[in-house]
Amino acid sequence: MQQVRLAQKRAYVPAGAEGSGDVHDPSSPSATVVIFRVVDDRADYLVLADSVLVVEPDEGTPLVITDDREAGIGRRFRAAMDAAVNDTPEHHRARREYVEAMRGHRNQSGGFWVAADDPRAAAQALTGSMPSHGIASVALLSDGASRLVDRFRLADWPGALALLATAGPAEIIRRVRDAETSDPHGARWPRGKTFDDATLAYCVGLDGAVR
Repeated sequence: MQQVRLAQKRAYVPAGAEGSGDVHDPSSPSATVVIFRVVDDRADYLVLADSVLVVEPDEGTPLVITDDREAGIGRRFRAAMDAAVNDTPEHHRARREYVEAMRGHRNQSGGFWVAADDPRAAAQALTGSMPSHGIASVALLSDGASRLVDRFRLADWPGALALLATAGPAEIIRRVRDAETSDPHGARWPRGKTFDDATLAYCVGLDGAVR
């Protein structure tokens, strides 16, 4: 069995809540998870929260799987944050208000789900299976890495996969960082974080050793 797993923790801790140790507190750390595994002639996947899985076939269009429930909820609350200049008091205040509003929808029916203290989240993940043959490559990305395509629109997924094949994950991350640096105040690309955590795993050779 070949398995690749990508998870990122995140948390916003209100003032005075540091060190409480209460995992049931809504501000306790949570994670986005994406898993891809190959067992014999089948490939299985799981995507939870805002990570992205991209499966490139030998022929045809890439299959892009992302759990966009958080983004859908977030659009209701992010107008003030997007309107403010990044890294200003106004932006920090708007982001705190955005995070607080989102907490009320975390791991709730009709909201969005993350890996945290609630085991029900596992059943809410996007899962599926496909034949393992005919897969040229697989990319697992955090939302900070997928920014190049889904927020900055500086590449499409076929282009990003071509870049991964020729230059590797480091080039994707470099281009994300260059875009973030070029727009420090969020004027071109409004966003909650000027620089976001960016993690990427790129897998080829699924009929042999994953590298």
